[in-house]
Amino acid sequence: MDTPVATEPRTRRRSPLRRACGVFVAAGLAAAVMTAGAWSGAKASPEARTRPVAAVPAADEAPGYAVEDFAYPGADRILAEQGITLERGDGHIVLADCASEGELLEVRSTDSADTFCFRVTGNSGWLTLKIPSVYAVKGNDYTTQVDMTTADEQRTYDIDKNLWTGVGEADDDQGREFQLMEIRTSK
Repeated sequence: MDTPVATEPRTRRRSPLRRACGVFVAAGLAAAVMTAGAWSGAKASPEARTRPVAAVPAADEAPGYAVEDFAYPGADRILAEQGITLERGDGHIVLADCASEGELLEVRSTDSADTFCFRVTGNSGWLTLKIPSVYAVKGNDYTTQVDMTTADEQRTYDIDKNLWTGVGEADDDQGREFQLMEIRTSK
């Protein structure tokens, strides 16, 4: 006599498409329930219950994106107070008080009795600026280059570390005034 063989019940598999449809249907039902709750209200007038509630887009609630434009902060105030234009930089070369401690780059101009000092941080930095009639730059422990321009010429100077370097008018055989345009540093 044949003995019956026990077999496992056959499970029915759903196709991925059917599973996805089920998820969408469940999400739609949840949204409908939430919307119905927003439309109804025990204390609302009959007219208010028939009007939909205004939805606020999520983008209106989120903070905006921060976009770095590398503009020098407080540049207008510095121009008004010191007569120099600080345009853009990576934040690693900043205007500093010459009386402050630490290694500073120093810039001298015939247009000003003041010396302009800059603090350098990080492994490298750059700053675009406009200081007219620059004739000397004192370096620090960084390798420093400055770009200068006159009406018809542009020059790049390598600045000696921890020493004064004659630039612009001091280095020009015609004695022309040069404007400091950019400072670049690296360790």
